[in-house]
Amino acid sequence: MDLTLSTRTEGDATVVEVGGEIDVYTAPKLREQIIDLVTAGSYKLVVDMEKVEFLDSTGLGVLVGGLKRVRAHDGALALVCTQDRILKIFKITGLTKVFPIHNSVADALASLG
Repeated sequence: MDLTLSTRTEGDATVVEVGGEIDVYTAPKLREQIIDLVTAGSYKLVVDMEKVEFLDSTGLGVLVGGLKRVRAHDGALALVCTQDRILKIFKITGLTKVFPIHNSVADALASLG
């Protein structure tokens, strides 16, 4: 399974819609996308993970790295995820305390202000 990425601007935030598997093979594609967005001046990111079917530790590392990048510019990164099997990964690793995780893109956008 491959990784699909699409981005769109919503107000002053950028929504990155991710689908497929985020693993050791596909995570670099997501990392590059986040780096490109931050380099271009997008510091408010919403990563929509509703279509993600698999997430491993490499994918988690990319998300944490993205969070650090936007925070370096006083930005924020919010996640959208309602799938139990993906949410469980965030809970087990304690990353629910690090990432704001929302049920919808609209909620995530509202949280960014």
